[in-house]
Amino acid sequence: MTQKSRKGSDRKGGVCSFCGAPAEETPLMFNGADGSMICSSCIEHGYGLLVEHNIIAGKDKAASKKGGFKPLTRADLMTPATIKSFLDDYVIGQDAAKRYMSVAVYNHYKRLLSKGSTGDVELDKSNIVLVGPTGTGKTLMARTIARLLHVPFTIVDATALTEAGYVGEDVESILSRLLQAADYDVEAAERGIIFIDEIDKIARKGDNPSITRDVSGEGVQQALLKILEGSVVNVPPQGGRKHPDQKYIQVNTSNILFICGGAFDGIEKKIAKRLNTNAVGYGTGAKQRVDEKSIMQYILPQDLKSYGLIPELIGRLPVLTYMEPLTREALRSILTEPKNSIIRQYECLLGLDDVKLMFDDDVLDYIVDKAVEYKLGARGLRSICEAIMLDVMFDLPSSDCREYRVTLDLAKQKIDRAVM
Repeated sequence: MTQKSRKGSDRKGGVCSFCGAPAEETPLMFNGADGSMICSSCIEHGYGLLVEHNIIAGKDKAASKKGGFKPLTRADLMTPATIKSFLDDYVIGQDAAKRYMSVAVYNHYKRLLSKGSTGDVELDKSNIVLVGPTGTGKTLMARTIARLLHVPFTIVDATALTEAGYVGEDVESILSRLLQAADYDVEAAERGIIFIDEIDKIARKGDNPSITRDVSGEGVQQALLKILEGSVVNVPPQGGRKHPDQKYIQVNTSNILFICGGAFDGIEKKIAKRLNTNAVGYGTGAKQRVDEKSIMQYILPQDLKSYGLIPELIGRLPVLTYMEPLTREALRSILTEPKNSIIRQYECLLGLDDVKLMFDDDVLDYIVDKAVEYKLGARGLRSICEAIMLDVMFDLPSSDCREYRVTLDLAKQKIDRAVM
């Protein structure tokens, strides 16, 4: 079927085969190869009937089906206690961080749903910064909250960002990734969550201005300011660099929740210096050891400034919380207790091959001891389990075995071979 407008049609005087409307009175007329004609009004009416009878999805339904993210309603908003309870199922320990996160996320989406009903009071955004060693659950916590709220979520590595015009990724690429996670549903993306990892790696290299530009440090911090605060940003839909002939998607970041995470290695010394204590060296007995262990609870925004974040960036991250180093008991719990614990994942994987997998208790203790030795946090648990289970997962699917027990001797043998 060929499409011709009224002005360009060579069938003057023709009428719609459905409603009889003359071509001169319709905005658009479609001509068939057999001489039949249909006007745009009849097509629109037919489209409405198809939507009404659920034969095809309308614009709103199609967008919802495409992105899979329905608009948030007040009924969807969970209380801080409910959010923390959900986090407890997946994240072991970190009670202080979970309370901070639950309240901040609740207030953020309550602010989003209450727009226009707060009178003259304008509610500011509550972006979050998480400080803690690697493998303590920063990324897991952010990902779990996004899954709970059914909003688009993306993780961005701050180390790949540079100022515009330099080798690396522009800051706007953060929003490109969120758009991709939302299947280019702009409305859904504008209420999503962005986790910026390794935020400490863009700290200013020194207190004194350098002769050479700090394009991956302070320059990136400056570029992040407007996005974190809330502004309309022109985003390249496929990411990459901007250029004049490119089409952009406008994204308003006012309702996007930003969670920044970083290890901030060595920040304990800066906290200790502010508190006039010694984080390392010869102490004065038990009191000194307690201070060393719990010093992160005293972290303040000024410690982030001492580390190298600019005051303007810190001001746009009002919620500051910390992740406690994982104890041996916490690592042991991470192996088995969460709904998606590492051991349960291996049991599920082999269960798909009709193999029942079991671990001796002393194997789990051995895995934890090695993770503490390697100082890699919860990620170390996964690496050690992979080393133990590799040959098992290779051999079992092609064997007739329907039950397999992992013993301590087997675990030691696999780990000793891996480190040799």
